[in-house]
Amino acid sequence: MGGVRGILLNSSVLFASDDDENEDTTLRPGADYLLRKLRYSKVPTGLSYGQCLSAPKANLLQELATIYSYNCFILSSSSEDNVMSEVTQLWGDDEGSFMHVISSCREDLVHNMVISGWLIVMLGSTGQKSTIDAKYVSASGVSSIFSINKLEELPIIICNLNKKARGKESMAVGYVMKRSREEDFAKRGAFPLCPTDNGLIFLPLNYELSISSQLQQVNAVLHKATDEIVAVEMGSSAELANKITFTRNMQELRRYIECQSDFCVIDPFSNIYPVLDRLKIQQILLGLETLNIKGRCKIRGAHFLKVDSFNNPNLEQRLVEAKLPLPNIVKPQVACGVADAHSMAIVFKVDSYKDLDVPLPAVVQEYVDHSSLLYKFYALGGKIFYAVKKSTPNADALMKLSQEKGRKPLLFDSLKSLPIAEEHPQTGCQEHLNANDQHIDLGLVTDAADWLRRMLGLTIFGFDVVIQEGTGDHVIVDVNYLPSFKEVPDDIAIPAFWEALKEKIDSEKSKQPAKAS
Repeated sequence: MGGVRGILLNSSVLFASDDDENEDTTLRPGADYLLRKLRYSKVPTGLSYGQCLSAPKANLLQELATIYSYNCFILSSSSEDNVMSEVTQLWGDDEGSFMHVISSCREDLVHNMVISGWLIVMLGSTGQKSTIDAKYVSASGVSSIFSINKLEELPIIICNLNKKARGKESMAVGYVMKRSREEDFAKRGAFPLCPTDNGLIFLPLNYELSISSQLQQVNAVLHKATDEIVAVEMGSSAELANKITFTRNMQELRRYIECQSDFCVIDPFSNIYPVLDRLKIQQILLGLETLNIKGRCKIRGAHFLKVDSFNNPNLEQRLVEAKLPLPNIVKPQVACGVADAHSMAIVFKVDSYKDLDVPLPAVVQEYVDHSSLLYKFYALGGKIFYAVKKSTPNADALMKLSQEKGRKPLLFDSLKSLPIAEEHPQTGCQEHLNANDQHIDLGLVTDAADWLRRMLGLTIFGFDVVIQEGTGDHVIVDVNYLPSFKEVPDDIAIPAFWEALKEKIDSEKSKQPAKAS
């Protein structure tokens, strides 16, 4: 049996009411979820309905087809033959099978489609499915009928069929992250339900279903656990793992993952904890000193100081000892996952630290004059990509701006950034980075990326670099986990993303002991 090369969702599974003449347009639970997941799955999808469907329902289906870029197929009284021919002409006759998803009340739609090699997924009674199975089992003894109790289960069936069709070459990757982030990745083609060129199939994990049963279907889990942080207690002396409280769902996922010794996680929770702590990252970046060679540009982290109170009488002396001349940039120690993690300030005089409105504990960081240019680097496995973006101005320009406001601290949200000059971003990759921008020492940045990968144990991460005027120092000012890398063209970034995941899975698989036959 081949993979799934096209899906028809019958109106009987989309509406809460099974009666076609009923004008109630309420969607069945899970219908909106399924429509969204299939939209960017790279599996052609259409909506089917009979001529007797009420006008309000038919109109809504047409609207949904427009919103999600689906096709609409009308089942005539002569039944499925015309629709099957229309689907084949529209979606092609490549290898694999078309699938029709119907409710158990529409057994009348089964016969011709199964005979023609279609797959049928029935939403409803398992008992009824068994009865139908007896009529339509193929000569090989394989059933073309599948049963689900919830629409959310359909991606699992599609994933398994596509994985089976591809054979040992395929690997299923279950993924979970907040909806906005997932849709951003998905619309760029990152999460197809059909196999990628290197054999990856992406399955959205759903907390409405059993997590353990879903994870049994996949070879690896890609997660953005930082999307599901409830609280972080940076004031605690406990280990990082004990400072973070995740949502109940993420806690369940983490418990299951930690019990699976042969399970590939991209990336282990323990590896992402340092990225949540700006102080920890700054301490790790001190190790960049080992990469520096005399006569070459220097790469380093910014000078820094942890502050538990802005009213410390020795603060000025501590700033001097930490090589932190004014102005300074002040950031919360917690780097992400909570509402005020991005509430920052640029401070121009020591007196302004008193009652500064930045969450404590905080990290005071060196403000580096960098010609208003920020280099955003993305490490996807062993490949490095970058984007050049306009950044905040040098200290003298900031000082003038602060004087206009009485030298008060400049408060800002780093996700929105300070007002800057119009952006003219440039992008590139390691193969031609030097040619495009002579300021960047490609070898140095690549060495730093490799070093960070080893130190952090992360598969996909980003880091921001500024080049200090005068010294040419390459200063890493931020490190983040699983960034969106939106500045890199999709036709370059997405295949590199898939390659990085595949290499990680293969690497973890090679570490597992061979199972006895």
